[in-house]
Amino acid sequence: MLFILDLDGVIYRGSQVLPHAPEAVAQIRSDGHAVFFLTNNSARSCHSYAQKLTAMGVPAHPNEIMSSSYATALYLEEHGMHGCSVLVVGEEGIPAELSLAGVRFVEPTEDAIADCVVVGIDRRITYRKLRAAQHAILNGAKFIATNADATYPLENGGIEPGGGAIVAAIQTCTGTAPIVIGKPQPYSVLKILELTSTPPRNAVIVGDRLDTDIALGRQLGIRSVLVLTGVTTREQVHAAPEEMSPDLVLPDLRNLVAAVAGRPN
Repeated sequence: MLFILDLDGVIYRGSQVLPHAPEAVAQIRSDGHAVFFLTNNSARSCHSYAQKLTAMGVPAHPNEIMSSSYATALYLEEHGMHGCSVLVVGEEGIPAELSLAGVRFVEPTEDAIADCVVVGIDRRITYRKLRAAQHAILNGAKFIATNADATYPLENGGIEPGGGAIVAAIQTCTGTAPIVIGKPQPYSVLKILELTSTPPRNAVIVGDRLDTDIALGRQLGIRSVLVLTGVTTREQVHAAPEEMSPDLVLPDLRNLVAAVAGRPN
């Protein structure tokens, strides 16, 4: 069995590891199952995410992580855009992963021209960057969003604007809809299944969002588990439409393996 685990709201919130996460991942591995970590957050490189997880007591290798930035790099490679020029509106994780696709980076000037504009979370967003992205897109650049998450969870239980807030601003000022790479679009999970040679029936996706993690599991025929350690409440689960209804709902990761296997706790 392949366990595809979301990060924000499942393994950690901000800089705080969530209760039972290290033990759950250790049990998955000790029972002989495979693990792949999946995140829509584009802020870090896969190497940086692996370091963060390992420091939290969840040992991980960069090859076990699919960030939306890495998925975007794979997308560019697969669509014949190796070596293309890219204007980035985002943080360090995007150029770190896109550099693996041999792209050339364009500075965010007011007359910027590029083959692609790649947008993700950017906590240093400026009007200058928005204007550069607008100019490039209106002059023919492909508009690619690493993800469209409106918010992301914080360790204190709050939320902050996500990459989707910036994507929406650029969509508004260009009148152009982006190609979205991350969840709930299927690309990143399909790549995980391909890389691990796993059929959907032998995978389970674990997340905290109905509209991304669970919707994607339903779409691809992958069993889905929603944990209540992130942004979704039990009341929201009960009110969810069928296409966002998880197969299992757990308070946290404590009994994940047993619940998926149908074993008594």
